[in-house]
Amino acid sequence: MKKALVAGATGLIGELLVLELIRSGQYNEIRIITRRQTKYHDEHLVLEYIIDFDKIDQYDHLFHNIDDVFVCLGTTMKKAKSKKQFMKVDYTYPIAIGKLGLENDVKQYVIVSSIGADRDSRFFYSKVKGKTEEKLISMMLPSIHIFRPSLLVGDRGEFRLGEKAAELVGRPFSLLLIGPLEKYKPVKGTYLAKAMCTVAQEDSSGVHIYESDQILRLGKILNNDYRRSRHDGTV
Repeated sequence: MKKALVAGATGLIGELLVLELIRSGQYNEIRIITRRQTKYHDEHLVLEYIIDFDKIDQYDHLFHNIDDVFVCLGTTMKKAKSKKQFMKVDYTYPIAIGKLGLENDVKQYVIVSSIGADRDSRFFYSKVKGKTEEKLISMMLPSIHIFRPSLLVGDRGEFRLGEKAAELVGRPFSLLLIGPLEKYKPVKGTYLAKAMCTVAQEDSSGVHIYESDQILRLGKILNNDYRRSRHDGTV
């Protein structure tokens, strides 16, 4: 049995991921570091810690004996209100978590990035994601899994007008996105969460990057497997 730590458990992917980790039966302890209370604080194997991410170095003890770290942190420019604050959430915090993981011999680091992540991108969002990836890779973590999903769809705890509009407009054209364009298809949050949980059980070393079309295909397979197991009564 393993121990996991999840950062960003109040967002769409974080919430779904915690459910997947619980359902997997691979963990006897799941620690959540968050700014506000989650709905998992009463689960017997989920330990919730409300922290100040600006002082994350003070929480080194929470990384002791952790096997897998999952980072689902992310914000929007509208919510962050400034490039500086955006950088803090999408770059500074993930890097700080990576350093604490490295210092505490965490075996795997799994993070949600974004399609088009590139430090040389003209777009600020993609540039920050690219810089975060580059820095984490340079840290020589034993194993790092980077997921680059396209538009994520699912029931969020907050309403994001831009994402909802893109989802509604893009849905009719989704079937046209085939071949090289498949990576631009919207990705269900459940697919990404299942994929993140699954790759963490492979205990593979080195750097692994999953583009959006790979996430989509893997998520569909895992989702179908789960449905069959439920039908057969094995879960």
